[in-house]
Amino acid sequence: MEQKIRRDLNMGDNLRRLRNAAKLSQEKLCAELQRRGCDIGRSTYAKYEAGELNIRASVIVTLKKIYNCSYDDFFIGLE
Repeated sequence: MEQKIRRDLNMGDNLRRLRNAAKLSQEKLCAELQRRGCDIGRSTYAKYEAGELNIRASVIVTLKKIYNCSYDDFFIGLE
């Protein structure tokens, strides 16, 4: 029996927009995440931005601190 996987809402564009606004490469962002205790590699983060992997809440909390933004900024355009 074939099972269909339901795709979740993709916040990858918002993650990319916030990272670009902060003028950070994926490598530099991941280094900062690791410095703050989130063990995220660049390939994993790239999957977040591509919508191939759902981001963990703990990573969003840390990104909010790095970007000094609101949680709403992560969910713009997602309803």
